[in-house]
Amino acid sequence: MRLDVLLARAAKRLQASGSPSPRLDAEVLLCHVLEVDRTWLYTWGDREADSLSRARFDALIAARGQGAPVAYLTGEREFWGLSLRTHDATLIPRPDTESLVEAALARGDAEEGAFLDLGAGTGAIALAFASERPGWQVTGVDLSPQAVALARDNASRLGLSRVRFLESDWFASLEGERFALVVANPPYLADDDPHLAQGDVRFEPRSALVAGDDGLADLYALVHEARRHLLAGGWLLLEHGLEQGAAVRQAFEQAGYDQVATLQDLGARDRVSLGRWKA
Repeated sequence: MRLDVLLARAAKRLQASGSPSPRLDAEVLLCHVLEVDRTWLYTWGDREADSLSRARFDALIAARGQGAPVAYLTGEREFWGLSLRTHDATLIPRPDTESLVEAALARGDAEEGAFLDLGAGTGAIALAFASERPGWQVTGVDLSPQAVALARDNASRLGLSRVRFLESDWFASLEGERFALVVANPPYLADDDPHLAQGDVRFEPRSALVAGDDGLADLYALVHEARRHLLAGGWLLLEHGLEQGAAVRQAFEQAGYDQVATLQDLGARDRVSLGRWKA
């Protein structure tokens, strides 16, 4: 069967299963199987698919039709122009989180400094920052040993040798260390949030998604705990839910931060709140 026909049939299957981007999903999965890029696929769509490739592709389309995330099926996702390996032990890096990277870069414009990413997962945020600020010492921590191993592998493949990843429950392994910038994309969904039953989120680790106090518990904890690990004038930046900005700003202000603000993502939705530690 020709590749273009195979793609069209797969896209139709995914559309029927409810995929929000059936054609793109099919193209990405076929490129993964053939180890080619999408330009090659557009150019050589009249080529015939061999039986082994077709069988592998059919299996991936079936899994995607059941809702499995494309990033888990291919084992990779692009973030900030970096190709990152992914694993079902970590969250899938999302474009909205690039707003957090942008905010960090705007406040970390010195030639050198110390940067900390809490709950690093794939290492996406730490590695994106390190790729733009080679003079900085960048640290990422995660409670999951699988996530730490994955982040280290991503750093090695990208040649970002100044980044270290540690196993740590938030700041637990960082006693006495202080940073100019601390960032986090912590769990911020409530246990009954309807998004937990939708899309890729259904397959992601619940521990990385859900927090107590209607999703605010970890955000509040980080606002308070970060004070012991921020240099004077250092910044804490937190990604959060679309309706949590006011609550997070209030927590920053009550904890003694100044220059408190909430920034929006590309969709004009509240995404990142931040504050400067002035002590």
